[in-house]
Amino acid sequence: MFDLLSLGFGPFFAGQLPCNDAVPARIVAEHRDGYVVWSEAGESVGQLSGRLAHELQDDAFPGVGDWVVLKSLPEPDEIASIDTLLARRTVFMRGAAGREKRGQVVAANVDIVFVVSGLDGDYNIRRIQRYVARIFAGGAEPMVILNKADVCDDVASRVAEVEKISPGLRVLVTSALRSQGLEGVTGLLTTGTTAAFVGSSGAGKSTLMNAVLGEERFATGEVGAHDGLGRHTTSHRELVVLPSGGLLVDTPGMRELALLDEGGIDTVFSDIVELSVQCRFSDCSHNSEPGCAVRKAVAMGELPVERLEHFLKMLAEAQSFVLRSNERLRRKGERAFSKRIASDMKLIRKFKE
Repeated sequence: MFDLLSLGFGPFFAGQLPCNDAVPARIVAEHRDGYVVWSEAGESVGQLSGRLAHELQDDAFPGVGDWVVLKSLPEPDEIASIDTLLARRTVFMRGAAGREKRGQVVAANVDIVFVVSGLDGDYNIRRIQRYVARIFAGGAEPMVILNKADVCDDVASRVAEVEKISPGLRVLVTSALRSQGLEGVTGLLTTGTTAAFVGSSGAGKSTLMNAVLGEERFATGEVGAHDGLGRHTTSHRELVVLPSGGLLVDTPGMRELALLDEGGIDTVFSDIVELSVQCRFSDCSHNSEPGCAVRKAVAMGELPVERLEHFLKMLAEAQSFVLRSNERLRRKGERAFSKRIASDMKLIRKFKE
């Protein structure tokens, strides 16, 4: 038995229930052949109903953290039929791996997304910047955890560098192996609060989560001596309940984070956005147009040129992803249309016989 309020259920989701006897449940694990869901009946294996699977687009399929409605309250050992996917309050998404450009849900309905970065060879300010942009785009609150403080000689400068990514961005410093700085994390994970840990392999995510959880729940791996890169130790997403009552989502390590759209970029680069209002042309691309206030700020030393370059690079990547994704959807629609025409023609020929 689970108390829905302690799992993060609230008015936002309750208002979407189709009827008073609807059975809400939260997805806590995602596997190739289905889901694990928690409801008032306890834990069950869940599968999408045929109707729902047909209706949903690729990037709208349920993910860990989603709230769904079951067709009925499942009996013990009964497979629960997932009949409805409730609208998400927040979502952290990335571009799915591979050539097909589509979105992939990493964690849904999270309050906080911790971006974990090791203060060793894993540290990459540009990668952190991309994570923060995607978190803002999904509506959750981003926080950065700089882990492995025990191997860094100048932690303060790293903290200062990350804080400049976005005004008000909170940065926590930990050493999971030495159990240092954990109180800053656990203090935020109160009952009903859902947080996700994201970051590259080797950042120490699993070690940090085990330390917060107080048990060796998640597999950990050593960083490669020859390349300084971590090894994937989490193969699927999973939500767990902490001793504090908070909820934690583990995610597989991500070497790269594709940008789905321009969402969140303006928030991370709010200084450039504010400057662009002063540009002579409203559609200024900040490249070579006359009267560009952004380029002027760079020339006067008020804006680092590297920051502008990264801003433009992220915009270009996001726009490219959108174009390719739209093309994929167009082709998918054309294939569906062709199949429908072929089916109709077959039916017409049948009636003519």
